[in-house]
Amino acid sequence: ITLWFVPAVMAAAALTVIAWLAFGPEPALTRALVAGVAVLIIACPCAMGLATPTSIMVGTGRAADLGILFRKGDALQGLSGVRVVAVDKTGTLTEGRPALTDLVLAEGFERAEVLSLAAAVERASEHPIARAIVDAATAEGAAEQAATAFRSVTGFGAQADIGGREVLVGADRLMAREGVGLGVLAEAGSDLGRVGKTPIYVAVDGRAAAVIAVSDPLKPTTAAAIAGLHRLGLKVAMVTGDNRAAAEAIAAKLGIDEVVAEVPPEGKVAAIDALRAKGGRLAFIGDGINDAPALAHADVGIAIGTGTDVAIESADVVLMSGDLQGVVNAVDISARTMRNIRQNLIWAFGYNVALIPVAAGLLYPAFGLMLSPMLAAGSMAMSSVFVLTNALRLRFVQPVLAEGQMKPAAALRPAAA
Repeated sequence: ITLWFVPAVMAAAALTVIAWLAFGPEPALTRALVAGVAVLIIACPCAMGLATPTSIMVGTGRAADLGILFRKGDALQGLSGVRVVAVDKTGTLTEGRPALTDLVLAEGFERAEVLSLAAAVERASEHPIARAIVDAATAEGAAEQAATAFRSVTGFGAQADIGGREVLVGADRLMAREGVGLGVLAEAGSDLGRVGKTPIYVAVDGRAAAVIAVSDPLKPTTAAAIAGLHRLGLKVAMVTGDNRAAAEAIAAKLGIDEVVAEVPPEGKVAAIDALRAKGGRLAFIGDGINDAPALAHADVGIAIGTGTDVAIESADVVLMSGDLQGVVNAVDISARTMRNIRQNLIWAFGYNVALIPVAAGLLYPAFGLMLSPMLAAGSMAMSSVFVLTNALRLRFVQPVLAEGQMKPAAALRPAAA
């Protein structure tokens, strides 16, 4: 703007002086100087300089009041252009506190034995599902055994030697990789997945021993948040390393548009690229260490405030409330802030353009009126006051979702701020 605005104003001031000297009444020089100076003063772009930073400052401040931390100013602007919201499942859509719900045994194995072996492997793992298995074994009084040669296979599961027996605990793809046939347990695992539970298989010495079902309850606000995102016109996708059947069951319950399941941690970046290629600008929401690369790679990374420090540091936006209702509020505030910025810029530019002819003396031939430099300065200041007042209206933006309760449909559409 400066590239052409400043030369244009200087040219307008020069032409004003020349016109008054050539055609103005006496004292022509005095009138020419007054009009020229008035043009320069009225055209001062103070309001244009305030239009964007003031709105962003007020918008981010209001977002912070609602528990939304924009760590970067451009994230507030970038979020308004998002068309796809991709979410991790565990700890984002769900509570992140999975519990063991079912254990289906293969012939020849006992429940206590399988729980003891599975817990021995999972004690060395930090995954939430591992904690669920260990907690269940402890609650049932299963014998504690020592594991050696533990190895975590990222995106698949884990394995270890326990008392001379090789034990595998993980997804069906781990069993396929190790050449373990699942037999009737495969059907049992599919049935569990179809009701939204995550099937985890246990194999002992190359033989399938059991399928364990783990369920992680959805957060109370998740369904309302997904509905709110839809009503703001956004597409919602789930990107998870979980079993496909379980992921699709949860997606169907929540109304999620697309599911990308059984994705290893290193595959989330590629999944984001694929979703972005199909749907446009993308925001990714996650909470775990494995989500950090995806959070950094997305157009806007949004971390759950109750998640890991690594995820929070990788994100552009942090939801301090710990659930997805903050995403709807963040998108709404972003849209309102960008609209507020456009209003400010249109006003500031239009105000200057409209008053420059007045300052140049346009009204003098008809009404005998000239704008003095002092009045021009006051008019210029009023433009800045308008911009500041308009930006401060963002302080009164109300949350679209509050305490998990959704407002009426009209309230979910980004309204004029």
